[in-house]
Amino acid sequence: MPQNKIYKTVRQYNKKPLQTEDMCKLQEIARDYAYVKNCTYQRYSGVGGLLKIYPGYTVQNEMTKSGIREQVKLPSVYFYCAVFEALGDIKTQWTNTKSSVLSAIHKNNGFTPEEKHYLRFVIKTSGCFDHVLNGKKIAIPEKMEETYDHIMAALGGSSSIEKLNKYLCRQVRKKLQRLQTDKADGFSLTERAYRYGTCGKEQGIFLSTKESRKRMFISLTDNNAYDRQLYIRLKPEKCGIEIAVPIEQKIRSHKDYTNETGVSLGMWHMITTDTGNIYGECFGQIQQELVEYVKASDQTYRKEKKNNAGRKKYKAHKAKLDARLETYVNQEINRMIAEEKPEAVYLPKFPRNNTKGYDKKVNYSVNVWKKGFVKDRIKQKCLENSIKYIEVTGKAISTECSRCGTQGKYQKDIFICKSCGYEDDKKTNAAKNAINRGRLEQQYTPVVH
Repeated sequence: MPQNKIYKTVRQYNKKPLQTEDMCKLQEIARDYAYVKNCTYQRYSGVGGLLKIYPGYTVQNEMTKSGIREQVKLPSVYFYCAVFEALGDIKTQWTNTKSSVLSAIHKNNGFTPEEKHYLRFVIKTSGCFDHVLNGKKIAIPEKMEETYDHIMAALGGSSSIEKLNKYLCRQVRKKLQRLQTDKADGFSLTERAYRYGTCGKEQGIFLSTKESRKRMFISLTDNNAYDRQLYIRLKPEKCGIEIAVPIEQKIRSHKDYTNETGVSLGMWHMITTDTGNIYGECFGQIQQELVEYVKASDQTYRKEKKNNAGRKKYKAHKAKLDARLETYVNQEINRMIAEEKPEAVYLPKFPRNNTKGYDKKVNYSVNVWKKGFVKDRIKQKCLENSIKYIEVTGKAISTECSRCGTQGKYQKDIFICKSCGYEDDKKTNAAKNAINRGRLEQQYTPVVH
């Protein structure tokens, strides 16, 4: 993806409820789509499939010849999307497995540095990892032969190599999980499988079905038209669909954004900067309203569960409260960026939730605190505006003096340093520490494109 662009997901919705017959047709496609994915998982998610999944054309050709598409009578525009979606899941699974094995190697103190070097080399070198797992002779790329010979000489014998290869196979068997999906609530489709258009006075989308040369029309709430791969999520309880569309967005750059901004997040005031400015003063109030509603509704539901109490009204109202909170978060982050004009934003890393020993009411509030959402939105807004996003160590950041660096204490909302006498708002002090630590660490967290 070009560095001056990012992808965002926009969504489209059906304007009118779908007829039962049309929804059944879409559900049938979704079931067959999941079946094709499971067939791909079964054939290629194991060790034997590792030799075929890169770059993936072998999988495509073999699945075409397998006769599965003819068996389920699924159009090719859906069939190949299912195959490549499953292939992407398999590659992700192998990436996670390799990371787990590398972590196990790092923690194993029984290996010498040379043995660890060999294991890492095999995992990271193309033609080594898959051949070792399948019991085949290692195929070393020509440019890596000298490095491999040096490693072999350091280990001093094929017996050591055999022992390490067996260890690698055991770890993969332990870490690798075979994939399987039971979800049949959606499917992807290429641009050949649909077209936007009108039917009478309604604007919508025509979708390919399993019937030859017949397309289903679904009216949409907007008139936007796209020409890329889409993902359709089915909502049979509402007789509707949700269309997810990836769109490109240009990254904005601002020549006047030259400041460094430290940020401290809070449960009541959403963002406090190192300058003492507060953004999201109503964040705690809106979140508290959500917390109290969810807690009260859960208590009522548990009491009335025997009477088959429904959750339809609860889900609808909670969705409104969530949308209100998320809109407010985006609005305040935009305001912070416009006023602070940062070139770089420093943010402390969050510790894991540890609610043992606290009041139940406090525990509940901490658990539903949307700190992760706020952090993700800050990261996204930084990416959209060419702002460096820097995470710093968060340990004891609120009790460290931003002037002299010694540990102090705070009384209510005021931080007090007994060493140098410095006093400041505890959130402002933490935000200043974020900048100080970021400058020292100089470790920039890359934003995933």
